[in-house]
Amino acid sequence: MTPAIAIKDLIKDFRIPGSDARLRAVDGLNLTIEREAIYGLLGPNGSGKSTTIKVLLGLLKASAGNCELFGTSSENASARIRVGYLPEAPYFQRFLTGRELLEYFGCLSGLKRAGANDRIDELLERVGLEDAGDRRVGSYSKGMLQRIGLAQALIADPDLLILDEPTAGVDPIGAADIASLITGLKAEGKTVLLCSHLLSQVEAICDRVAIMSRGRLLCEGTVASLTENTGKDSIRVDGLSKDGREAVETLANEQGGTVSAPSRSLEDLFLELARNTEDPL
Repeated sequence: MTPAIAIKDLIKDFRIPGSDARLRAVDGLNLTIEREAIYGLLGPNGSGKSTTIKVLLGLLKASAGNCELFGTSSENASARIRVGYLPEAPYFQRFLTGRELLEYFGCLSGLKRAGANDRIDELLERVGLEDAGDRRVGSYSKGMLQRIGLAQALIADPDLLILDEPTAGVDPIGAADIASLITGLKAEGKTVLLCSHLLSQVEAICDRVAIMSRGRLLCEGTVASLTENTGKDSIRVDGLSKDGREAVETLANEQGGTVSAPSRSLEDLFLELARNTEDPL
C-alpha cells in the first residue's frame, strides 16, 4: 500500500537577508509514514520540523528532493485535498462564532450544505465545545482555540491529519482529551503526523517517532525500539556470572517470564540526542 507520506532526500535552503549565504533548514531528510498510524516528529526549536511540514503542505517549495502524499507529489494541489492541518499558533477570525468558523472552513473544503450542520454539531461535541459553539472565537481561551482548531482540521473528514503542537496552552485534562481524540482517529483508519514538545504524550500514543536536529534525522523507529536501554539487565544481581545469568534466564523462561533490557523515557532520549547531535545513536 502506498504510504501516507513519503519524503525523499528533502533539502530546504533559505537565503539570509542582506547576504548571498544560505541557511539549510532541512538537510537530506528521508521519512516514510505508513497509513493508519500515529507518527511523532520531534526536535528542538529550529530543527526543521515546521519547515518540513510547510513543504508537505505546499506552503514552501523544496530546494531539492521531493515529498509525496498518498503517492502524489505534495506540489500538486490535489494531494492536499486529503489533508487536515492544525498549525502551531492558529489565527482565526475573532468576530466569528465557533459554529460560523467551521461553516467557513467547511465551505473552503467543499463541504456540501446538506448535512453540514450535523457535521459541525458532531465536531463541536467531539472537541468539547458543544456549549461554546455560538460564542465568538475572540472570547475563547488558548485551550479552546486549540480545540476549535482541531475541529476545523477535521471538518472535511481528511485521511491525513498534520497537527503541530495540538496541546499547546491546553490544561492536563484537555491534553488527555486531545490524546484520546487522536487515538480515536487512528481507530477510524486515519493517519496522524504529530509534532509536540509533550514527550510523555508522544510516548504514550505514537506508533513510530523521528527525532530531528539541525535539519537532519537523528533516529527513527518505534517508541519501544528507541527507548530500549540495550546492554543492561532488567534484573540486577551483584556478582552475577555468565553462567548465573544463563541460569536466571532459564528459570525465568520456565516460569513464563523473560529477562529483558530496561527502557529509558523518550524524554531522556530526546535530550541526549538534542544536546549531542555529533554523536547520534
